[in-house]
Amino acid sequence: MRSPSVPAIKRIGRGWYLAAVLSAVLALGMCLLGWHQTELADKIGADPVQVQGTITQLPGGSATYSGVKYLADGQLRTATDLALPDNVKVGDPICLEHAAKDAGAVRACNEHYPQPAGVRLAQISVPVAVLFCLLCVLRITRHRRSTSAESRGARVVATVALATEALAEGMPAITQGKRSRRRRKGGRRALR
Repeated sequence: MRSPSVPAIKRIGRGWYLAAVLSAVLALGMCLLGWHQTELADKIGADPVQVQGTITQLPGGSATYSGVKYLADGQLRTATDLALPDNVKVGDPICLEHAAKDAGAVRACNEHYPQPAGVRLAQISVPVAVLFCLLCVLRITRHRRSTSAESRGARVVATVALATEALAEGMPAITQGKRSRRRRKGGRRALR
């Protein structure tokens, strides 16, 4: 008698694990970006110093950012990726605020964050990444629960099948060391 074969356990793809890790890393990175922008905004807002700057570059697509030169603490500095007003040209003057203790922390006047696009990106992408990470983790745990239940059921079936087979063959461990005696038709003499 053959024992029933144990069904193969279904495996979940590695993509779920990879997606969970990558979305968690994305959420953490965007949180750090947003935290950095709010920290700079708080630093500037605590003791702002107004200076005049000159626009040196306008944003022109996905790979180019705005550029502004300004004079702070006797040094010529450059700020990139600031929020600029509409209808400005290269060479136009612009009002800037920088922190009194850190001239590198700069934003355009009447703006709260130095780079509002980064804050908005963080506000959108962090909840999406966290939600996606939770979905991946839920899928992984659901798969693990289902496979553990299936493997428990398969182990019970295999154990019962092996025990029945052992009883049928007269296993000494189950029959206390004595071989089981089967009755044949005709008794002992029927074999001769």
